[in-house]
Amino acid sequence: MDDFKKGQAVSRRYRNRRIGEFLKELDLAEARSTGVPKIFRAMRQNGSPEPIFESDENRTWFLVRLPVHERVSLAATDQDTIHDTQQDKSLKNKEKGQDTPQDTPQDNGHIERLVAALTGEMSRAELLAALLLTDRKNLRTSYLQPALDAGLIEMTLPDKPTSRHQRYRRTAGGEALAVRLKTRDAPT
Repeated sequence: MDDFKKGQAVSRRYRNRRIGEFLKELDLAEARSTGVPKIFRAMRQNGSPEPIFESDENRTWFLVRLPVHERVSLAATDQDTIHDTQQDKSLKNKEKGQDTPQDTPQDNGHIERLVAALTGEMSRAELLAALLLTDRKNLRTSYLQPALDAGLIEMTLPDKPTSRHQRYRRTAGGEALAVRLKTRDAPT
């Protein structure tokens, strides 16, 4: 455990060689002991607290805790507030007999759909296909711009917003929202 806390790991032997080989075949594991240093490096790069490693003396179980970055917690709280405020406005409008337009840039459902559909780095064309949309302007005004403004996604080429090579990816706040959406929408 001291080696893990220093960010070092040396693979000495498999507990179950068959499972280890199976995981390597699926590209879910490797036998080069690079995972622990990667975890430390990634946490350090995004300014997160150090990971916490736990195990029992016999090493029958192993637990890694990855503390959430302070800004992610704040971003998630801000998004909850935005979502709650929009729901309150929608309810008040319904009480007054007014309909809330579904295609306004403020529609949080569009942002949630975009964040849920966004995997890795995606182009505008890939996002159109993933969201089952055809109108590029609608994608930009109702989905991309509100999500960019909310800090949930970012451009890979921020200096060239109209570049044909432009891709979009989730920010830490977008990742946190995606996790909450997946948890919320998971069958119970």
